[in-house]
Amino acid sequence: SLQKKTNFAMKLILVVPCYNEEAVLAETTRQLSLILDELKEKQRIDEGCILYVNDGSKDRTWELIEQFAQQNDYVEGLKLAHNVGHQHALWAGLEWAADRGDAIVTIDADLQDDVRAIIDMTEAYLRGNEVVFGVRRERKTDTVFKRTTALAFYRLMQMMNSNTVYNHADFRLMSRRAVNALLSYPERNLFLRGMVASMGFKTEAVYYDRTERFAGESKYPLRKMLAFALDGITSFSIRPLQLITLLGLTFMLISVGVIIYGIVKHFEGQTIEGWTSLMVSIWFIGGAILVACGIIGEYVGKIYIEVKRRPRYFIEKTTTDDDPLADPYADIPY
Repeated sequence: SLQKKTNFAMKLILVVPCYNEEAVLAETTRQLSLILDELKEKQRIDEGCILYVNDGSKDRTWELIEQFAQQNDYVEGLKLAHNVGHQHALWAGLEWAADRGDAIVTIDADLQDDVRAIIDMTEAYLRGNEVVFGVRRERKTDTVFKRTTALAFYRLMQMMNSNTVYNHADFRLMSRRAVNALLSYPERNLFLRGMVASMGFKTEAVYYDRTERFAGESKYPLRKMLAFALDGITSFSIRPLQLITLLGLTFMLISVGVIIYGIVKHFEGQTIEGWTSLMVSIWFIGGAILVACGIIGEYVGKIYIEVKRRPRYFIEKTTTDDDPLADPYADIPY
């Protein structure tokens, strides 16, 4: 209950992955600090922290994080040794926060997600929810192409029997218990929005309006969006492999029909004009085989990555003196 949870000291950590975000970082820090101040004034939290995870930025992002950490008591930072991608940067932040906070919010640095939704998420957490999803009401700020492809992606994920929340990205609050449960997942191919939704804890959704990016450029061009969608599908569903089998059976039925047709025409004494149909069949079936091999290859590639068990990331530097993760892979057998 709300009364029960507010009887204990509560620390809220905001995990913010950053990749070349120098243009927006000052405003992000200001707005998130105001949110933490308001939550403390309302006695919803006792402590707050803004954890920036620098994912191999090539601009002044880390320099600014160090500067803000000296000026702002809320700010702390992790500098990853190289760019590992958005999902792994989030994972690094969650591992750091798991034993330091009671509730952890993940949010992007570009301020497109409404930071005031964090207040509603905290209230939902205090009501006993372990996971609170930030869900966009509409996508008015997106282009027609992005809205259409996003809708197609979520529908495709539903067809593939994947647990995803429509219009939810990686803006969410999780309790310490939920974060530790998530961190028990061993895979290296991360699709966090599907992994979190599949855990089964008590959840609630907080709806908000997505705004334009405050500054800078999007870090998710079409190429990365397609790669992310492919990761989501192949990480959470074997339906594409099942579709290959169905496609093979369909071709077998078609071939049986063609054989029957050829036999009938032979006994009727009619010549089969086979050049066009033969060439079309060869190209079509050949293309289908290559697509099937490509889909199987995606799964084999993921198995290859998983069995190597390489570390997800390395931390080069922090804004504090303590070692944030002394040995995060001590329990991994080699």
